[in-house]
Amino acid sequence: MAATLTAEEKEQLISRNLQEVLGQDNMRTILKERDLKIYWGTATTGKPHIAYFVPMSKIADFLKAGCEVTILFADLHAYLDNMKAPWSLLQERTKYYEAVIKAMLTSLGVPLDKLRFVRGTDYQLSKEYTLDVYRLSSVVTQHDAKKAGAEVVKQVEHPLMSGILYPGLQALDEEYLKVDAQFGGVDQRKIFTFAEKYLPQLGYAKRIHLMNPMIPGLAGGKMSSSEEDSKIDLLDSAAKVKSKIKKAFCEPGNIEDNGLLKFVKHVIYPMFKEGESFVIHRKPDFGGDLVFTEYEALETCFAAQELHPGDLKAAVEVYINRLLEPIRKTFDTDFYRELTDRAYPPPVKAGSGKQAAKAATAPAPSGGAAATGENTPDKLELKVGQILDAIKHPDADSLCVLTVDVGGGERKSIVSNLLANYTLEQLREKLVVVLTNMKASKIRGVESEGLVLYAAGTEKSEALAVPEGSKVGERIIVEGFDNTSNPVPQLNPKKKVWDKIQAELHTGSEGEALWKEFALMTLNGDRIMSTLPGCNIK
Repeated sequence: MAATLTAEEKEQLISRNLQEVLGQDNMRTILKERDLKIYWGTATTGKPHIAYFVPMSKIADFLKAGCEVTILFADLHAYLDNMKAPWSLLQERTKYYEAVIKAMLTSLGVPLDKLRFVRGTDYQLSKEYTLDVYRLSSVVTQHDAKKAGAEVVKQVEHPLMSGILYPGLQALDEEYLKVDAQFGGVDQRKIFTFAEKYLPQLGYAKRIHLMNPMIPGLAGGKMSSSEEDSKIDLLDSAAKVKSKIKKAFCEPGNIEDNGLLKFVKHVIYPMFKEGESFVIHRKPDFGGDLVFTEYEALETCFAAQELHPGDLKAAVEVYINRLLEPIRKTFDTDFYRELTDRAYPPPVKAGSGKQAAKAATAPAPSGGAAATGENTPDKLELKVGQILDAIKHPDADSLCVLTVDVGGGERKSIVSNLLANYTLEQLREKLVVVLTNMKASKIRGVESEGLVLYAAGTEKSEALAVPEGSKVGERIIVEGFDNTSNPVPQLNPKKKVWDKIQAELHTGSEGEALWKEFALMTLNGDRIMSTLPGCNIK
């Protein structure tokens, strides 16, 4: 296809549906001489979901336009961005991402001969790249680095150096991947303008920047891997797709916060071959079928409330299954099922007899990924709690009794020895990490219904720090052991499950809370931390 296109037609294909292009004149000049070289980067953390079809649809356009496309698996960025994934999982997740992206682009019907995949650590640990990081740090101000990452790096009062380095690394990628342009969401704009300002100061060319709009998820807000109702997994069955589409936010006449309409515009229409239209099947009693050759006509019809949300949902469901079916078939093999389990280890459901014994003694999957079993952290229900009140234990001077809000209107009375390092006033209103599925037991005559986790140093102890912006009742997981999809049963004290899990809990060299080498984190990927490195967690 690309061989028959003019430079103007290639430019139109590259630019369609984008929210903004920086450097369009430069793009036109290059396209008159040769095909464009573009890169898109993605951090290999959360499991890719249907929203990935939005950038994939544009990458399909780039390939159709004859562009050379590099997809960067930003494994080093993934680790630096608040260390959302441990190194032990990153290699398997990179393999998973490559397999998924190839399957998605094949589903969109584009050739892959001008597509290449690169891992960040393939070149970002080289002497040359490292020296350029130092060179860049000598000309970039802290203010500009923080400003550049404002939309993509979590902002806190005292940011980690990793978050400040992040924009500079992404800027340098343009030079080391030898591309003409970088593609990303409009949330990357500040990083793109940062790159345009600072790369020339190192003697490197200013690149073109192509920006996709941000589209809402099914629930109306951002489509997120951690919010089950906001996204459709690429391997979801047709039945699950139907269920999630049925729950999708689709207010009559609302075209602004409608994730279904945006998906139709940015994914479904671009995949159509010449002559295809968006078809909504309706019974004759309800007006019969509707056919829309252009997206704008569909949007106008919905805005005028001439199209019922239920009919739109039914049509979108058909097209989504059309996209997902080739991916389901690709991953319906032992090889890809094993790859998926290594990259995103599933929790093992509580069982009994031989099945439970098998699960408990099963070896860890190859590649260093987490395994689940009887004494693994998917058995813990950890939540963000807030201490509402703290009083001294009536019969033990070293203990206190905490009243802790754990969300959902539930409060727990917890006996703790935090009084050794905090005053009662310091404990009140404090956000803490709470183990909520312990069987209640009496400690020095007072019933305790859970545990507040703390790092136990040789000279002092401190409660684990909850990430800024966390909400009371929010679940906390161990990376690779996401148990939020199933109810977590009460721990059996006779089997000493907590004691065995707790023996592997500790803080790392930077104070990060870990079970073995796997991080404790919120569902958003924010890590649980302590100022006390190298301690046991109790």
